[in-house]
Amino acid sequence: MHDKMSGTSLPEPSFLSAFAAAIVLALVHQYLFYGHGLGVSMPIFVIMFYAYMYVFNRDRIQLGSWIGRLLSVTIIMLALTYALFDNPVLYVLNALAIPALISVHMVLLLGEKKHGWSEPGIIGQALSHWFYQNLRHIVTPFRMFKRAALRNVKDERKRVLGKVIIGLLIALPLLFIIVSLLASADGIFEELLSGIPAWIGMWSLGSGMLRLIWTCFFTFCFFCYLWGFVQSAPRQTEREVQPSTVPYHESVAIKFDPVITATVLIVMNLVYVVFVVLQFGYLFGAWEGALPEGTSYAEYARRGFGELVMVTGINFVLMISVLKWTEFSSSLLQKINSGLLYILVGCSGVMLYSGYTRLVMYEEAYGYTYTRYLVHAFMIFLGLLLLIAAVRIHIRQLTLAKYYIVLALVAYVVVNYVGIDVRIAENNLERYRTTSVIDKEYLSGLSADAIPLLIEFSRKEHGAMDEFLQGRLMSMTREETAWPAFNWAKYRAQQELQEYILE
Repeated sequence: MHDKMSGTSLPEPSFLSAFAAAIVLALVHQYLFYGHGLGVSMPIFVIMFYAYMYVFNRDRIQLGSWIGRLLSVTIIMLALTYALFDNPVLYVLNALAIPALISVHMVLLLGEKKHGWSEPGIIGQALSHWFYQNLRHIVTPFRMFKRAALRNVKDERKRVLGKVIIGLLIALPLLFIIVSLLASADGIFEELLSGIPAWIGMWSLGSGMLRLIWTCFFTFCFFCYLWGFVQSAPRQTEREVQPSTVPYHESVAIKFDPVITATVLIVMNLVYVVFVVLQFGYLFGAWEGALPEGTSYAEYARRGFGELVMVTGINFVLMISVLKWTEFSSSLLQKINSGLLYILVGCSGVMLYSGYTRLVMYEEAYGYTYTRYLVHAFMIFLGLLLLIAAVRIHIRQLTLAKYYIVLALVAYVVVNYVGIDVRIAENNLERYRTTSVIDKEYLSGLSADAIPLLIEFSRKEHGAMDEFLQGRLMSMTREETAWPAFNWAKYRAQQELQEYILE
């Protein structure tokens, strides 16, 4: 078997085995996900997908990279969250993150090494396999089956037989749809089909037909994605690549003049230093009531928080731009700019801490929620990014992109496993002990992760949450119980609710 576009030859059994395995994987996919919520099905499918890619690419896989191992652990841990936790926000984010990370991981394991793992081009290479390489191989199964069918047929009959096969392939799906519609529209026609095996009469535009369409669609998705690595082709042709070899294009680069950079940093730092000096009086005195005149505790906590975080983000982008694109002509200018950058980092750190303090005060006044908790996590993450950038000011050889990517992966996994709902419930219950204020309705809407904590609270507070917990138990008993949707947090919460309610 020969592919003209790639110039590589592979034995036909490899193609047939890969396509058959794609059918099996698609059948498993529809069984696990069609009509079911996400649960233990996610880690099972991720493992099966990796097995599928490994079996037919074992000679191409390049192991040994530490970033590849980190991505493997990250992907598996994120997939396991669907079986271990019950956080609706992270469910949606992980459903986007897992395919994206798998795409990049596959390029690192199987793709041509056109880009380093920390370069933006790796994203384009991953997208190329999703779209360009996939679309390129849509006709590959038809072409290969046609070759296999016509191998021993004389040339003068090949054209006619090939056209017949194409006509049958087009007619079969239409036949299923038309027959099912006619059977639904006319009872006599349906009786006419009664002599045909019973399973044909069961075809309808309902579950059976949708499962068939689902399986066919994902069969081609999985096979084309696999074959995009087995027989890949460069997206750019020789004609497209040629203009980029002109020296003019090679010389294009963004560079900032160090004098202009120093001027911008001096002006901005003057404003920031004044702001930070004024902040210190309130920043450390707010807890004792030393607030600006005419400002209440809640107003101080709420006012300016978003603006402070935005300014810190702008400073971060400015600092990265200076570090990456400023070209220094003398060591003196480099030292001046480095000193100004350290001042910028210090001021940004104070502003970030001021915003963080205001958020803590606001939560003490109004309670803890998903959004506020995630903002906490983002501010801590931004603070760590600032610290790494500060180290980069001193160590010029440090590659920021690599450290930021690793930090982002680790931070995202930590956010998934820290138990957001449990932390929110704990903080709100602790706030209740000091203020006697609690939003029972909000707490009852937290995910199943927090239910054991709410049961313990209700037991100690003489049934304070019983009404909400009974309603939660009723809603959970109505949810599906199919094993692909199994989730440990939901199972544990339902068991503890039943024991508590029946006490």
